[in-house]
Amino acid sequence: MRELSWKETSERRKIKILKKKMAEKHKKLIEEIELPQGISAEASRDFFILRNGSKEIKKRFTGAFIESKDGKIIMSTNRATKRERKVMKTYAAHIKNIINGLNKDFVYKLKICSVHFPMTVSVDKNSHEIIIKNFLGEKRERRAKILPNTNVEVNGADIIVSSFDIENAGQTAANIEKATKIRYRDRRIFQDGIFMTEKAGEKI
Repeated sequence: MRELSWKETSERRKIKILKKKMAEKHKKLIEEIELPQGISAEASRDFFILRNGSKEIKKRFTGAFIESKDGKIIMSTNRATKRERKVMKTYAAHIKNIINGLNKDFVYKLKICSVHFPMTVSVDKNSHEIIIKNFLGEKRERRAKILPNTNVEVNGADIIVSSFDIENAGQTAANIEKATKIRYRDRRIFQDGIFMTEKAGEKI
């Protein structure tokens, strides 16, 4: 039996990989997520909505077909390539986070650290902002935006951010931390600021 040359072996491998990719393109990928009791889902052409009582989260997913059927969320794609698998797993993680948030709020905790000047932190419910006064002795107040469906409480030196939407809770906490960012000063000396200590139940 004649031994195959390196070139022939390489060509055969290429053909095998090509056949595998072609098979993946014609294969359908399906992912199912069980809906807990009390949570309802509604899927349309452009948007996907999850509800639990008065709580509602509306998201837009592209690249996959999503439907709600028999107490389940069913996601599907017409191809099963690596890209589609990654997209599907990402969407599944987002949906699971939404379901967890509708059952129990995500909580972020921050600590107010005043070393040089005592700062005052308060919540302005009219403008939906956090007001930070006297930071490093500045006369001008600093502000951080509170995103929709997010509750912020200031208890002494602690700030608690909670929301059923993990993205809004996380971004609001990041806005507060970023508002006290120090530039052009030695961080070893100027340690004033507001710092995140807990992210969605996980300590930093």
